[in-house]
Amino acid sequence: MQKNTALTLLGGLTPEQFMKRHWQKKPLLIRQAVPNMKPLVERAALLEMVESEEVESRCIVRKGAKWTLKKGPMARKSLPSLKTPDWTVLVQGVDLHNDEVHSLLQQFRFVPDARLDDLMISFATEGGGVGPHFDSYDVFLLQAHGQRQWRIGRQKKFELQEGVPLKILKEFKPEAEFVLNPGDMLYLPPGYAHDGIAQGECMTYSIGFRVPRSAELASELLMGLSEEVAEDSGGSQDVLYQDPQQPAVFQDASVPQALQQFAANAIAKALKDPQLLNCLLGESLTEPKPNVWFDNPDQDELPNFVWPADVRLDRRTKMLFDAKHVFINGESFRAAGQDAKLLRKLANDKFLPLKEAAKLSANAAELMQAWWEEGWWHE
Repeated sequence: MQKNTALTLLGGLTPEQFMKRHWQKKPLLIRQAVPNMKPLVERAALLEMVESEEVESRCIVRKGAKWTLKKGPMARKSLPSLKTPDWTVLVQGVDLHNDEVHSLLQQFRFVPDARLDDLMISFATEGGGVGPHFDSYDVFLLQAHGQRQWRIGRQKKFELQEGVPLKILKEFKPEAEFVLNPGDMLYLPPGYAHDGIAQGECMTYSIGFRVPRSAELASELLMGLSEEVAEDSGGSQDVLYQDPQQPAVFQDASVPQALQQFAANAIAKALKDPQLLNCLLGESLTEPKPNVWFDNPDQDELPNFVWPADVRLDRRTKMLFDAKHVFINGESFRAAGQDAKLLRKLANDKFLPLKEAAKLSANAAELMQAWWEEGWWHE
């Protein structure tokens, strides 16, 4: 995506201007960010998605001051009547299940793919919403159908209401108020409190972003690191602890300082390889979510595989790269030269035409066939 091209999506700002002025800094209201906006998923189809085990969904109902939350999968018939006010359904990751929604999400790739998460659709009847809350991530709120009133404000107190199945703020003091019509969009940085209330039946698309927490990320990387170290156990680089100079002790239960240092050195050695950590990070960032499955080719199609071919990544595939590797759906591969150039193009464009795919080496072509058999790309 051209970072210096003014976009209607950003109210005439270029991606570079938006990132400098607003990203993680201040809100932005954009009227008609998507002109002539129409729902990309019909109401009936959206509400049917709550029955699927492949879809993360929630139904939230408010009756006065009482809130109830039900997580999917659930029967479509279990949802309240469309004539009943004050309820909403949230369907997560709709971009994984619908090509048009996936295409819409691609318009936000001026933010690195490693940060872009998913597109959630919120359907609500009159008065429906999830209460005043804040997100730990950036979010674009795009109105797709009907109207929604948004009240927003910088939050100083983040105490939550007790006894409520949602993270609703105990105190919320809005500073601004907007009504969004189809095509209008509101950007909010992390921690900015907001409360959206449906004015009549409405649909809102929420474009959210990944925000790894340091402890969570460290846990994932160390777990991966432990698996790598375990595979090398017993190898030539696996040193045994030795203490030929250990004197007799008077405090039997005291841990020897030499053993403590040996343990510290072992950890430092494991962390010393930056390429290993980079691989583990790339694998973590591209790991599919637990409810994601790929459609493998039928067994009778396998013998008919022909290479080269046009390569179009499946909408569920996550593919990233760094200076020495490509990462795809939780796996990492070394890549250099022409192969690296072409695979990076595939990751960026989600598509590689036949004439360019033909330039991949024999080893890369073998990988491409394996990925095709996994359902990670299609012709």
